[in-house]
Amino acid sequence: MKALVYHGPGQKAWEEVPDPTIVDDTDAVVRVDAVTICGTDLHILKGDVPAVTDGRTLGHEAVGTVIEVGSSVRNVKPGDRVLVSCITSCGACRFCREGRYGQCLGGGGWILGHLIDGTQAEFVRVPFADTSTFAIPEGVSDEEVLMLADIGPTGYEVGVLNGRISPGDTVVVVGAGPIGLSVIMGAKLFSPARIVAVDLADSRLEAAKQFGADVTINPSREDAVEIVRGMTDGLGADVAVEAVGVPESFEQCTALVRPGGMVANAGVHGVPATLHLEELWIKDVTITTGLVDTYSTPTLLKLVASHQIDLARFVTHRFAMADFMEAYDVFSAAADTHALKVVLTP
Repeated sequence: MKALVYHGPGQKAWEEVPDPTIVDDTDAVVRVDAVTICGTDLHILKGDVPAVTDGRTLGHEAVGTVIEVGSSVRNVKPGDRVLVSCITSCGACRFCREGRYGQCLGGGGWILGHLIDGTQAEFVRVPFADTSTFAIPEGVSDEEVLMLADIGPTGYEVGVLNGRISPGDTVVVVGAGPIGLSVIMGAKLFSPARIVAVDLADSRLEAAKQFGADVTINPSREDAVEIVRGMTDGLGADVAVEAVGVPESFEQCTALVRPGGMVANAGVHGVPATLHLEELWIKDVTITTGLVDTYSTPTLLKLVASHQIDLARFVTHRFAMADFMEAYDVFSAAADTHALKVVLTP
């Protein structure tokens, strides 16, 4: 089969690799019907995730059709249409029993496209198939549900729920890429007083407006701290969500938040950021971090199926899998191409 293979920082290729097979009796092999590219894949290609080694098939998001299952699989059968989650869960270890699937001790967690071959391929082996795939409701399109493989639950869990967004809050989202937009969409479910989007790209600020931001700020031209304090009686944001993954955006969130407020880090960081405790120690600020656990995926599937949220709007570009290299070029140049999410199909 063909797959998108990592060959070290800055190097990738769409090339022939062996077809996946059942390795453990809890596995399934899934034909990939739709797949996308994540900002984390770009971090990998920059060399930010050294655990990803030469020869690894990238990708951790897919919608597909089950073609084979191991002898112990009970809830999934050939022919089923499933969402392949970015997080794999053994279902039995301490963390899985707590719903912290991202920290799985039994061989799961974020492994697809990281520690084992991933989803940017014609077929993928999915470990722990019973607890790591989700049945797709009737009437929900591949593109809609594909957005729940990662960005939907990541924005909701690591941004909205970790940030404890409440009715009446002023919420600032730093970074209006796919994760930031997912945070904005999820925050709307909790009736904040206002949502402020901060980004250096005007095209992404325009997208933020479409997803529900009330105010947009480009910090290359405006002082975000001054503007946010001006709308909050000089206090700052109740919740600041970091959705970029660079030191400057994290440090900006800590400057934007009010005393007693929340900073929720959702970005993937590859280098250290400065924690200004000399300013924060007295402010009673809570900072959360997190890898998505996908415990919210069943809830979000219900919201998609009932049309309470519209995830298809994330998709801006479509490609055939044979054009994976071009798709990466478009996605990585989002400031110029205005790409949010790209979808590839066979």
